[in-house]
Amino acid sequence: MCHRNGVIHRDLKPENFLYANKKESSPLKAIDFGLSVFFRPGERFSEIVGSPYYMAPEVLKRNYGPEIDVWSAGVILYILLCETEQGVAQAIIRSVVDFKRDPWPRVSEPAKDLVRRMLDPNPITRLTAAQVLEHPWLHDSKKNPDIQLGDTVRARLQQFSAMNKLKKKALRVIAEHLSLEEVADIKKMFDSMDVNNKGQLTFEEFKAGLRKLGNKMHDSDLQMLMDAADVDKNGTLDYGEFVAVSIHVRKIGNDEHIQKAFSYFDQDKSGYIEIEELRVALTDEVDGACDEDIINGIIHDVDTDKDGKISYDEFAAMMKAGTDWRKASRQYSRQRFSNLSLKLHKDGSISDDQK
Repeated sequence: MCHRNGVIHRDLKPENFLYANKKESSPLKAIDFGLSVFFRPGERFSEIVGSPYYMAPEVLKRNYGPEIDVWSAGVILYILLCETEQGVAQAIIRSVVDFKRDPWPRVSEPAKDLVRRMLDPNPITRLTAAQVLEHPWLHDSKKNPDIQLGDTVRARLQQFSAMNKLKKKALRVIAEHLSLEEVADIKKMFDSMDVNNKGQLTFEEFKAGLRKLGNKMHDSDLQMLMDAADVDKNGTLDYGEFVAVSIHVRKIGNDEHIQKAFSYFDQDKSGYIEIEELRVALTDEVDGACDEDIINGIIHDVDTDKDGKISYDEFAAMMKAGTDWRKASRQYSRQRFSNLSLKLHKDGSISDDQK
């Protein structure tokens, strides 16, 4: 629908798909078109945008069109079937899709064929969105065997949720350590919205207050923002929750704040967040007991040097890059991938004529 109407989303990832309601029959909606652009047939773009792990190779080459959305959707499908974001990133770098590890041997050939053709590194031969919808795995789904993939997909989705909770908890820690000067304007904003002086903001108060400040976000986006901030899930925002989400929307630019959050998790002051410390921090956040697969998945994604623990630099990169919500990651991602693009061009890893 987007491509047929001349729109490239440019930031497809699991977090940007939400159900409209809690019914089994609920429609699934794509959200967050903040990086999307209109395009004409044949038009090319050069701005490096998007999120780590879901970015098509040609984005780094600064020469792309609507095909990048198909790649990102292919990465999502690849992850949902078996893999982690980090594994996909390595596949992107090598331009190799690994179908050998579990549970791929049990996945149907049509499913693997679709993933392979969506993750074709050559955008010219990659399937279009319309061709994906006509692929046998989707078009003749009843003919394909129903193979149980165990808890792989469920654990992966739980990990996305847990990662968000880790970040939101870190934001609460930051909020609690801000100076009076730093939160003076946020406190004033909260008080102006809290018209009944109850110390809690309802959605209507939150919306009305932001409208007065000139914010024109759609109601559904405002609701999502409030839901993300409402840690205790009581339907309202207390002052701490409001401060946390205000910091996140304004982006985290103060390394001192991130250091305080890191110190909160680094209980033994070793300079690292270790697995046990992460487990303790998230126990109350993940239904009372933190699944080992979720903890290991977070460590796997954040621990970039693979030493089994999270350093301050890795924690700061996670907080700044973000996988949970909106524009907090984008300036960081653009800078990071602009530098990577220039480096790859310089050392010859990527050339302009490489397909």
